[in-house]
Amino acid sequence: MDYRVLTSEDAEEYLRIRLESLKLNPEAFASNYEDKVAEEDALNKTAIRLKPTNFSFTMGAFDGDALVSVVTFMRESPSKMMHKGSIFAVFTTPSYRGKGIAKALFKELLKKLDEVEGLEQIMLTVVSSNQSAVKLYESLGFESFGTEKNAMKVDGSYYDEDYMMMFLK
Repeated sequence: MDYRVLTSEDAEEYLRIRLESLKLNPEAFASNYEDKVAEEDALNKTAIRLKPTNFSFTMGAFDGDALVSVVTFMRESPSKMMHKGSIFAVFTTPSYRGKGIAKALFKELLKKLDEVEGLEQIMLTVVSSNQSAVKLYESLGFESFGTEKNAMKVDGSYYDEDYMMMFLK
C-alpha cells in the first residue's frame, strides 16, 4: 500500500471511491449518491477540492493505481478555534476492510497532523451502529463525548452519530 496526500491529479480516482462510498454506505455521509452523480462538472470540482492547503487535505491508500481508502482533514480557520480540526469522509472499499489499511492510513494522517503547529485536538462523527469504525477510532485514541440521536435519515430509517475526539498534544 502507498499512503499519501491526494492532489488534483487524483480527482478521477477520488470521485470513483466517493461515489462508491455514497452508494454502499448512505447512512454514513451527509451527501448522497444521486446528488453527487447529478452534480455539474463534478470531476473539475473534485480536483479543486483535492488541492491540499494549510487548512485541509485528503489522504488515501493506494493498491497500485487503485485508491482503496480515504480520509479528509479540515482545520478550523477562526483564530480562536485553530487549535481544532475535524475528520470527514472516511471510507475503505469493502474488499479491503479488515486488513488494517484504514488504521495504517489514520496513523499516516496522525503523523502529518503532529507536524501542524498549534493543532491540539481533532474530532469526528461516526454512525453509532458502525462498531468496526468505532473500535478503530477508539484503538487510535479517540474518545466519545456524546451521541446525536436521529442524526441522519436515510430511506425512512434514522441513524445516531457518536461524536469522538482526540487530543494530540
